[in-house]
Amino acid sequence: MKLVSSFFFFLLSFTISAQKLICSDQDKKAFDVKIIEIQNLKQSDFGDTMISVGETFLGTPYVAKTLEIGESESLVINLHGMDCTTYVENVLAFSTLLMEDKMNFDSFASTLENIRYKDGELDGYASRLHYFSEWIVNNEKKRLLKDVTAEIGGVEIKKDINFMSTHRDLYPFLQDEENFKKIKASENYLNHQSICILPRGQIEANENQIMNGDIIALTTSITGLDITHTGIAIREKDGRIHLLHASSSGKVEVSELPLVEYLKKIKKNTGIIVARPL
Repeated sequence: MKLVSSFFFFLLSFTISAQKLICSDQDKKAFDVKIIEIQNLKQSDFGDTMISVGETFLGTPYVAKTLEIGESESLVINLHGMDCTTYVENVLAFSTLLMEDKMNFDSFASTLENIRYKDGELDGYASRLHYFSEWIVNNEKKRLLKDVTAEIGGVEIKKDINFMSTHRDLYPFLQDEENFKKIKASENYLNHQSICILPRGQIEANENQIMNGDIIALTTSITGLDITHTGIAIREKDGRIHLLHASSSGKVEVSELPLVEYLKKIKKNTGIIVARPL
């Protein structure tokens, strides 16, 4: 009887775990292909590894809202279409697997969950790190990266972050009162933190301090919002920092213009936050 009870518990645990993961057969096959593709890309510098892994996704279609699937929050693994944040998360996860020699699907799923969710644990919609400034703070706490913005000329600013709660109608999961309260709590947490940014007009003078593989987050003047876009710093043959990113124009690519000139075309951009993977 005890053996039967133990088996039932195992089966129940597996079912619950499976319900929290959404990954198509196509994406599982894509994972296997990606592991083969990156197996010889490990480099001594983690930033260079990030670039090598990130470039293997060039041409992957940009797809918005890839995580808004199902009636409850699940760990979504989609390697066929990415937005700017899921692109960075996938590159960081695969690069981490490579550096730690843990090239299996379970390790990938666990690593991705650790990166994407507050304190590394999927616990409903509000546990996802929706605001990218909180994504940086929480992943710094996990020792996955370091915010180096202050070290390269950044300045502290104060800004009220409340875009999600003040645009509740844009987020179907926020119709749930508990989710709404938790998102408000995240906003309150951020509003008690100082945000350090490298202003747009000072990036060129400090560009030499940005390294290959640094995660670049684009700050904005939009009311209530912290970050509008993110990508990975890559130094091109012109000696300038460009942005390796999932572009809303259609696919993963390297910006044709250097980062400084690229930002000038974004009207509401105020600067960047720079986070260095460890």
